[in-house]
Amino acid sequence: MKARDLKELRTSNSQDLKVKLNDLKAELFNLRFQLATGQLENPMRIREVKKSIAQIKTIIREEEIRAFEQ
Repeated sequence: MKARDLKELRTSNSQDLKVKLNDLKAELFNLRFQLATGQLENPMRIREVKKSIAQIKTIIREEEIRAFEQ
């Protein structure tokens, strides 16, 4: 994800983040399935999706911590 995408994600609400997270998890499942069947064209996409999932989880956790501190 690019920096502007991360800025956009940080301004979105938690429901949008959770929807995006579920979409990425589904994409990762499909990519792994393609890898197992030998149909995956771009193996680097798995790495990109995993990184995006981690970034979104981090943003969600930061919001939880921020809400807890208030």
